[in-house]
Amino acid sequence: MFFLQLRMWLLMAVLFAIVYAVVAMVAASMGVSNFYFYLAFSFVLMFIQYLIGPKMVEWSMRVRYIKREDNPKIYGMVEDLARRANLPVPRICISPVAIPNAFAFGRGVRDGRVCVTEGITRLLSDEELKAVLGHELTHIKSRDVLTITLLSVIPMIMYRLAWHFLFYGGGRRDRGNNTALIGLVAFIFYFITNLLVLYASRIREYFADRGSVEMGNRPEALASALYKLVYGAARLDKATLKEAEGLKAFFLNDPSRAINEIRELSQLDLDNSGTIDPYELAAMRNKNLHLNFGDHMMESLSTHPNMLKRIKHLSELAGHKLS
Repeated sequence: MFFLQLRMWLLMAVLFAIVYAVVAMVAASMGVSNFYFYLAFSFVLMFIQYLIGPKMVEWSMRVRYIKREDNPKIYGMVEDLARRANLPVPRICISPVAIPNAFAFGRGVRDGRVCVTEGITRLLSDEELKAVLGHELTHIKSRDVLTITLLSVIPMIMYRLAWHFLFYGGGRRDRGNNTALIGLVAFIFYFITNLLVLYASRIREYFADRGSVEMGNRPEALASALYKLVYGAARLDKATLKEAEGLKAFFLNDPSRAINEIRELSQLDLDNSGTIDPYELAAMRNKNLHLNFGDHMMESLSTHPNMLKRIKHLSELAGHKLS
């Protein structure tokens, strides 16, 4: 757990250094050379994202906040898990999106919000749903919702800067070579920061899976939930999946990869029951995964870990729990 958290903080430091470097280059090209200006402007960009992030999620997913009387079952699950995690009970909401999934968002522990889609409430058993909610509460407890929200704005800034300086010259056509160079550097940093943010997102998923198990949820319940979410997303048409394309980093799994993942995961369901039981998870623990170059490339460009690796991680958690 410590090393996962350390990696997240190192990524934060690297990404902020990149933002600072690009802001410094842009400001220098405009004749501004004050160190404190660069520093303040970099923080302002992140603070704006911090303020508007939750509202953007609410608007994109059309969330509806609920009270206990609206859905006693889900409210009770979140309340119980929050007590186990020693957290304030987060605000709970439901999204009308058909994609079966759940996510956490907000500005911090005291502003945490947990959202489930209508699709997930029709697909999972109570035990599986509770394991998913434990995963989301771990995101809130570890504050990585805020971390990813802040980090995700950095590639966007790099992209906008690259586009502006490459195609519009930054408004200083007398410095054509310099502006083109800044645009090229910003584009390279866009590619690098995007990969780093994706890596950070994958780290947080392993961290949250572990946190759900530590709250008392069974690893096989979370593994079954992941299996069902992949299956549910694989059945949807592309237009439905595009509804939440910009927010899939917040989801429990990446719905856009469901078609490929269902072929892999179906091999784990030995009795074709539609779930992964303790024996099937134990069998996974004793297997060696052999991923090809394409699998590794696909994972490096994804917000979520390779699903077989993730289930393997859950099988190892189950082994520790039994020992």
